[in-house]
Amino acid sequence: MSLTLTVDGDRWRSHLRGVAEAHPGLVPVVKGNGYGFTPGRLARKSQWLGVDTIAVGTYEELPEVASRFDGSLLVLTPWRPFVADLAPELAGRVIHTVGRVEDVDALLTRQPGARLVLELLTSMKRHGFAARGLWDAADHLRRHRSARLEGVALHLPLAQGSHLGEVRRLMNDAVGAGLQQPGQGGLDTVWVSHLTATELTALRTSYADFTVRPRMGTDLWLGDRAALAVTATVLDVHEVERGDSFGYRGRTVPKAGHLLVVSGGTAHGIGLEAPTGGSSIKARAATLARGGLDAVGFVRSPFSIDDKQRLFAEPPHMQASMLFLPSGARVPTVGDEIDVRVRYTATTFDRIVLS
Repeated sequence: MSLTLTVDGDRWRSHLRGVAEAHPGLVPVVKGNGYGFTPGRLARKSQWLGVDTIAVGTYEELPEVASRFDGSLLVLTPWRPFVADLAPELAGRVIHTVGRVEDVDALLTRQPGARLVLELLTSMKRHGFAARGLWDAADHLRRHRSARLEGVALHLPLAQGSHLGEVRRLMNDAVGAGLQQPGQGGLDTVWVSHLTATELTALRTSYADFTVRPRMGTDLWLGDRAALAVTATVLDVHEVERGDSFGYRGRTVPKAGHLLVVSGGTAHGIGLEAPTGGSSIKARAATLARGGLDAVGFVRSPFSIDDKQRLFAEPPHMQASMLFLPSGARVPTVGDEIDVRVRYTATTFDRIVLS
């Protein structure tokens, strides 16, 4: 009676090993809901992979992974003065991301020996130092001799096309800022997100003196979708005739068929859709079409029966959804499992079965 993620363990583990072997210095990302697996499970799997560092999204995520992984913990969200002090047993393991000059002094005043990476402002325009800010950050670091600078970080957009031109410009800015300080570590490592294997190879060739640390989440954990299957349980089946009333809002059935109640609702992330990134005319037209369907109560659900996505009979409930099957369609029985297409980063599963 659950929304279940079933994992072909041998295939999934083989994929993880292949990615780790192909990407020296790999930093698995275990943020958020752990890509559907939960952060704790991915922390343990990272320990199994033998990596020395994992990345989390926020400071609040540290406790769940710290007891399951014994290496370094990189926090991707930039440190700010309102972040609470770390527990003493964590302070030496955490690598802070810093993206503002004022935060360099604030962090190192509170934790003189803090480990940190300086994030560079990419074309995403999200966080980080521009070239002038890097020079100022280098000046501030020289005043804090116990600081442990672990390199610079680049979080690049997902847009198509090569990022190498932007990466080289940013790397030149970092080199020119004079970040290398005797005894402090410094500009010998670059932490990068969203570079292809080809781009990573080119970066290592162009900057042979640097250690390149690719941070990977989706491509690592979800890179072999054929190893993953999501199913929901049929909880109830009702035969209905045209005009019958049903559901929370007393809607009427448009034609004869069956109503199915299946596990999986808004509490799992079912029916919750993030804003789409599509900007083409076709993508916008599809959005308008979905809006029109929603207005009259016919919306395609992520639940499939016989390889055909079925319609929501009404908006999903908290832990279950109601589907409409027209006459002539095969009707599952109570207890059957049906396929579900989900967005893993926004889905919480009742059960995870890993073989």
